[in-house]
Amino acid sequence: MISLQIKLGNLKLKNPVIAASGTFGYAQEFNNFMNIRKLGAIVTKTITINPKAGNSMPRTCETPSGMLNSIGLENPGLEKFIQEKIPSLSKYKVPLIISIASMESPQEFAILAKRLNKIKEVAAIELNISCPNVKHKLGKDTEENKLIAQDSEATYLAVKKARSATNKTIITKLSPNVTDIVEISQAAERAGTDCFALVNTFSGLSININTRRSKVAAGLAGLSGPAIKPIALRMVWQLRQKTKLPIIGMGGIIDAESALEFFIAGADAVAVGTGNFINPACSIDIIAGLKRYLTQNKVSSITKLTGSLNL
Repeated sequence: MISLQIKLGNLKLKNPVIAASGTFGYAQEFNNFMNIRKLGAIVTKTITINPKAGNSMPRTCETPSGMLNSIGLENPGLEKFIQEKIPSLSKYKVPLIISIASMESPQEFAILAKRLNKIKEVAAIELNISCPNVKHKLGKDTEENKLIAQDSEATYLAVKKARSATNKTIITKLSPNVTDIVEISQAAERAGTDCFALVNTFSGLSININTRRSKVAAGLAGLSGPAIKPIALRMVWQLRQKTKLPIIGMGGIIDAESALEFFIAGADAVAVGTGNFINPACSIDIIAGLKRYLTQNKVSSITKLTGSLNL
């Protein structure tokens, strides 16, 4: 009997294939392409306390083996999301992981987490401290704008605030745009995260040679897709050497083979992002491919693959 079941903190999933934040809309967009109920979990688009319009158009462009995006966390705000989106999302009977972000201070993570903690349909909370299209001023005495995930003290504080406000599983989404991802992860672990998600997109640029302007209105944007997979794999492997906490791997996963690479590198689960745009049924194909691989290789559980890399 083959098992795809996994556990992320207190969250139990029937399989380890997750729809990543920002690439799966609010699920109904994929109704005509797949049986959404087969997914292991869904991570929602990132929510902030107040509505956010996002960045100016154009927001996306294709690149070799990938894409750039600078959506800017467009969302309806916390209360409207709870009232209008959670009811339709919950009908799929798939665990909902709500992605949240702060725009002003780490205290916003506590406010968001406390509100979501009261909602039974919420299975877990993802802390998006790593969106490359939104920068934070870290500390009142500095003019430097950074991602929270680029500063270990800011990461610790954000996770600590969220941890104090919820007993639901907390997943901290890390940025690859750092010198040492292990240092940041250790700060999050000290603060009480239950799980890691990595990696978010890489900061990138694509230029229109005729206008000599960026192809994306915001200038720099987040690079995703198969182009980033080798680096994402390396970071998952690095982190697996330093933590026993569950890891959700992502970055260029478009089929079962690329998903399997992440498990072998050290991931406990995988999240499909840009792959959803290439093949809307990508996640379901991956689930079937994982089952075939385990059967053919006489591996009883997907958990036995995690961190099995022989370098």
